[in-house]
Amino acid sequence: MTNRLSILDILVGLCVALVWGTGVVFAKAAIAEFPPILLMAFRFLVTALALVWFVRPPVKQFSNFFWIALIASTIQYSLTFTGLKWLDVSVAALVVQLEVPFLVLLGALILRERPGMRKWAGIVLAFVGVGLIAGEPRLGSAWFALTLVVSGAFSWAVGQVMVRRLKSVDGLTVTAWVAVFATPQLFVMSFLFEQGQVQAIRNSDWIVWTSVVYMGLIMTALGYGLWYSLVRKHPVSLVAPFLLMLPVFSVLGGLIFLGEKLTPQIAIGGAVVIAGVSFILLERAPKAPATSGEA
Repeated sequence: MTNRLSILDILVGLCVALVWGTGVVFAKAAIAEFPPILLMAFRFLVTALALVWFVRPPVKQFSNFFWIALIASTIQYSLTFTGLKWLDVSVAALVVQLEVPFLVLLGALILRERPGMRKWAGIVLAFVGVGLIAGEPRLGSAWFALTLVVSGAFSWAVGQVMVRRLKSVDGLTVTAWVAVFATPQLFVMSFLFEQGQVQAIRNSDWIVWTSVVYMGLIMTALGYGLWYSLVRKHPVSLVAPFLLMLPVFSVLGGLIFLGEKLTPQIAIGGAVVIAGVSFILLERAPKAPATSGEA
């Protein structure tokens, strides 16, 4: 691994943030007229069909992949994107950043990791920021949707803890086979909790299917491929700052393409959330050892 990012690496990192951040905008445009869980089912179907041919089947890990897909994808995306149906992209993209503090908390409780005071301060800041966002008067009737998004963030964190326990499985294999297992699970979830799927498919327009292709191929297959290329070359602490750009691109996409409005309270709350997440993701550089000539 190298400790210096090239210009190409920086462009790749920004591209990942742009691809992932705008994916929420595509999804929001589609679920205005299409069931969100069904949309996610088609998304993962596209991802599975695109990637599964390039990786070996992790047969001995199939049981683990089933449960990881259920927690980290099926339940998580069902909760998050159902909540997005009633929220602005800017609000959902900022609230979903709770994935990071939830992951740190679960790492401390389950994996016996020891977060430093900086990370604990970041966790507190992130939750305070979400509290400020939730206190926005126009979100007074959206508590259920906010709860769904927060629950989705927690489900994602649980799934990542499960992924970290996998042995000898590369990132592309995880992406491909999670998609394989999540696809039928999401179709079942849609059947159980949504209605009008057949009519929605018949009446769907180009926006829906463009969103499916974008999220399946660009957001998931390409996005994760680029991300794993960075992670393999550089320490996570060096590339993690790019993740802070995700909500920025999502908010800008919502403002520009969906005509959403960002109120001062949501903007302040979002800034506090991003500050908290930055405390968690960004590591302090180690101090250089003092020489004999230094005081």
